[in-house]
Amino acid sequence: MSTSRTSDAPTGSDLAPLVRRAAERLAASGVTSADVDAELLAAHVLGIGRGELAAAMMRGDRMPEAAATRLAELVERRAAREPLQHLTGTAPFRHLELRVGPGVFVPRPETEMVAQLAIDALRAAPGPEPVAVDLGTGSGALALSLATEVPHAQVHAAENSVDAFLWAKENFARHAPHARLAFIDLADAFPELDGTVSVVVSNPPYVPDDAIPRDPEVRFWDPPAALYGGPDGLDVVRVLSHVALRLLHPGGTLVIEHGEWQGSGIRDLLTADGWRGAATHRDLTTRDRATTALRP
Repeated sequence: MSTSRTSDAPTGSDLAPLVRRAAERLAASGVTSADVDAELLAAHVLGIGRGELAAAMMRGDRMPEAAATRLAELVERRAAREPLQHLTGTAPFRHLELRVGPGVFVPRPETEMVAQLAIDALRAAPGPEPVAVDLGTGSGALALSLATEVPHAQVHAAENSVDAFLWAKENFARHAPHARLAFIDLADAFPELDGTVSVVVSNPPYVPDDAIPRDPEVRFWDPPAALYGGPDGLDVVRVLSHVALRLLHPGGTLVIEHGEWQGSGIRDLLTADGWRGAATHRDLTTRDRATTALRP
């Protein structure tokens, strides 16, 4: 057998069976994406991509014992339902690789369509440097998508959690140092921008207080302040409505992510506050995911 880059010595364990056993362990613990997670953890330990891992497994490469021990440790933590992204330290979002860990909400694939709604609105905004604001940025996923995919825009982001702010600060420095990150409560954010903003976007906490998330990764690891939004889940949405009315210029766009059963309530709330054209949009799983509205 030829020596490969995944093996720094002829000793070690066969890679493919290690990954297969890791997947079996994760599946037994209830991880629905067991095969994918096992491969991503093995690739992380080896410092290679998932494609390279697949090639190494097909070649019959071996994993050094130290790496195999590290993989076993991570598999047990994942089996205990610690989020995969906390174990690898990264979360993919659109074209970005974001640094994440304890204390920050892990961005989800369904939020990528929320980013697209905001990006489309920002690209359509008139002027050479349209302004966008992300309220409650968390890891920075939405703001950094805007800043990198609409590079001529001015992007501002607000976050008031110390832990989340530290993760966001790292991600902003890495991906969009020209964008502005402020440690401030979203209710008080950016008064100097009042009436000048083209797009306000937010993924606020919207889980009703008594609706405990089913997945352990969410229930035990995502920060509660990023999840729960009051008795009906809309407490922060109500604040967002008033803040966005202050920030946006006439014709500006508000984009809010929410739960799949909340579209009607949010449309009614926004319409009552004076917003125009409130509309709810579905994600790729056909679930209501975001509502947009225009400032009068």
